[in-house]
Amino acid sequence: MVEETPWQQALRYVNRADPYPFYEELRKTPVARQPDGTYVVSTYREIVTLLHDPRVSSDPRKGPAPAPARAGDSGEPEAEPSIITCDPPEHDRDRRTMTPHFVGPPHSPDLISGLEPEIRRIVDGLLDHMHGKTRIDAVDEFAYPLPVTVICKVLGVPLEDEPRFHHWIETALDAWEYGPETASEDFQSRLAGGNQAVQEFGRFAAGLYDRYARQPGPGMLSAMVNEDGPEGRMSKGLLTSNALLLIFAGHETTVNLIAHSVLTLLRHPDALEKLRRRPELIVSGVEELLRFESSVQFWPTRSAVEDIDIAGTTIPKGAPIFLAYGSANRDPEQFNDPDELDLERRDNQHLGFGQGIHFCFGAPLARLEVQNAVGEFVRRVENPRLVEDPPPYRRNQIFRGPRHVLVDIDGIRD
Repeated sequence: MVEETPWQQALRYVNRADPYPFYEELRKTPVARQPDGTYVVSTYREIVTLLHDPRVSSDPRKGPAPAPARAGDSGEPEAEPSIITCDPPEHDRDRRTMTPHFVGPPHSPDLISGLEPEIRRIVDGLLDHMHGKTRIDAVDEFAYPLPVTVICKVLGVPLEDEPRFHHWIETALDAWEYGPETASEDFQSRLAGGNQAVQEFGRFAAGLYDRYARQPGPGMLSAMVNEDGPEGRMSKGLLTSNALLLIFAGHETTVNLIAHSVLTLLRHPDALEKLRRRPELIVSGVEELLRFESSVQFWPTRSAVEDIDIAGTTIPKGAPIFLAYGSANRDPEQFNDPDELDLERRDNQHLGFGQGIHFCFGAPLARLEVQNAVGEFVRRVENPRLVEDPPPYRRNQIFRGPRHVLVDIDGIRD
């Protein structure tokens, strides 16, 4: 039997709760070729270098055909890529078109900050609903409802549609898997279900476009359907692809960050008490929590469009490249005592939101949501204790996060 590489071991579901020992082993070879021809980059300096290297493409159409298949592979090429799966100049044009409607400046500089009263109202409502309970699920009752409610409001997606797209996203995530376990019959079954879910989700997003084309409404999607920007309107295909991205990424990574923040603080009671005593640390604290448990572990669509020499290795033209953010954020060459949680960490240039032209589009909104959610959880939840550690994790390796975080509590403060 061939011995598995550290990367293959990190991808196994049994190690989902703690991939960090395998990342430590992986960093001994900063750029490591895998048996399937993928090059995994695990160290901070090399990842930052490649994030700014124009020889690295984010467009899967420029790389090799994915193998094995993933959820969303339909056998036909995707007609229109989203901003996360295309390169300049298309990426720059589309991001310029979308930015004023989502993050505000220069036309609406208070767009994100103006959401804070609504975010606080939602957070308070979720915590108020826990009154009288002695056990809560920090994922289902807290980490999930906040970001999904906010992204629906921002985009103009009817909240009553949430149960449908939540099912599609969960089904697709369970099928979006890499590593040795994709050879199982179970994976093939999940893959079939994931493909169907992606197709249904795509039809849902296209339906939103048609709805707002007929009758404009509130939110970003309607504005993009009906307003002409400096470079014109997005096509239906482009807007549909990016609507899928925003609905998905606009809440999925934030759910994981809130859930992991609660989990991490409960594992570190001194840090929890410190944050309770000094609530002003929530800003730097959220950055540290994002470094400590990265919501996005790696991204699978990058490839080399030319030979790239880095860290004593040549990544050949056409080779797929996985940048392991989860490993880079624990790299001792960049962060002092990287396995220690330090809410006051200085110069915390983590890669939780990436870097370069694909820096997370929704980072300002995610920061605002998590700062309010975690800050109020720490302030209002009395004597929280983990019921199960580690908690159960979802199968997806890219968007790594706990499926549930059960917490015993003594009550909810007003």
